[in-house]
Amino acid sequence: MDSWSFKPRDLVTVPNLLTYLRFLLIVPFVWFFLKENFVMAGVTIGLSGLTDCFDGMCARKLNQVTSLGKILDPIADKVTLISVAVCMVIYMPAILPIMMVLVFKEFLMLLGGFILLLRKMAPPPANIFGKVATLVFYFVICLIILTKIVTGQENMTLVYFGLILTAVVMIIALVQYSVVFFRMNQAKKAEKA
Repeated sequence: MDSWSFKPRDLVTVPNLLTYLRFLLIVPFVWFFLKENFVMAGVTIGLSGLTDCFDGMCARKLNQVTSLGKILDPIADKVTLISVAVCMVIYMPAILPIMMVLVFKEFLMLLGGFILLLRKMAPPPANIFGKVATLVFYFVICLIILTKIVTGQENMTLVYFGLILTAVVMIIALVQYSVVFFRMNQAKKAEKA
């Protein structure tokens, strides 16, 4: 079972620098989106998605997997998702129920990670379900923005279908993470016994 450890050199690894960039990209995304500059909002969220894809790949290829990265990466995912959700709801209030599902899922994931850290366990890295959920989310948001850019209006069928698909994939990921969470806690209890 992984335990959490921090080394100062972990602050400046290539994957962690990419994760910091993802945090920084939230501000211009929100700015561009709320100013209805959808081209730049799409570019910004697309760049954020690319950094999310490459940080894990770099961590493995460069042998720079760190406890800090395992914690920062999912936090960056969740803060990005919540920021996008808030922007989308401001722009299209009708999608609030779907966005509430996404935000609630992210809140539960953060809470589970925090509980593991309190118990001196490293949160599990993203599994295939989590990665697919994040990719689906980025793809759907970029598609919604691209449709708005090309047609000049929202395609609400696409918006609802895309967000419902994203919610379903994220709920599947939450169930998978819940299984891992409970197994880790059981293993910790067995260790103490």
